Amino acid sequence: MTQLAEVVVFSWIAGVASFAGGVLAKLEGTAETEAKQRLVHGVVAFGGGVLVAAVAFALAPVGMDNLPPAGLAAAFCLGGIAFCVLDAIIARRGGSRAQFMAMLMDFVPEAIALGALFGHDHRAGILLALFIGAQNLPEGFNAYRESVANRIGSRAVLVTLLSVSLLGPAAGCTGFLFLQDLPMLTAFIMSFAGGGILYLIFQDIAPQSRFPRHWVPPLGAVLGFVVGMVGKRVLG
Repeated sequence: MTQLAEVVVFSWIAGVASFAGGVLAKLEGTAETEAKQRLVHGVVAFGGGVLVAAVAFALAPVGMDNLPPAGLAAAFCLGGIAFCVLDAIIARRGGSRAQFMAMLMDFVPEAIALGALFGHDHRAGILLALFIGAQNLPEGFNAYRESVANRIGSRAVLVTLLSVSLLGPAAGCTGFLFLQDLPMLTAFIMSFAGGGILYLIFQDIAPQSRFPRHWVPPLGAVLGFVVGMVGKRVLG
């Protein structure tokens, strides 16, 4: 199998994990009991912790290593501002897509980085694909529930999640073919995504992790961050 073919396969596997998370959310059809609500809030917190880890260990370091301070600040702030505007537009139309947007903004730049990395370090590329998949599973679960709560049909949500997984090979091939020798552009894209994700975490995702009169669900954020730290440690 050629390196390009491996990029396609591993980036799609990483992306289809979000679809698997959506399927799990659909199959989990028990009544909305208090115990289930605690579990769901814990999963939301876990997804938020993973996203914080993605910003801290995958997105921001690339920008810090490759961009000048002014460029890094500009890219990060532009990402936050862009998603602030987008979030406000969606809210005015009576909906919320924070989980879905965060998943997308996390997955696409990391898939680009995966493709660019494969040309230099094959083993690290495979490990990064596994790390991205581990992130996408709870994010897909949360995005499915969020979308269905906004009265979007379950079939439409699953089709959307499956379609999103196809962005993985497209982004991975882009990174592999065009961005291996453009580290500053790759860093700008990842820093922009990091700013957008950080905004969404504090605006929409973190508030959903808290469950009144219960203190355990937010521990999911700690576990999510641990996944990110371990992934970073394994990747070196």
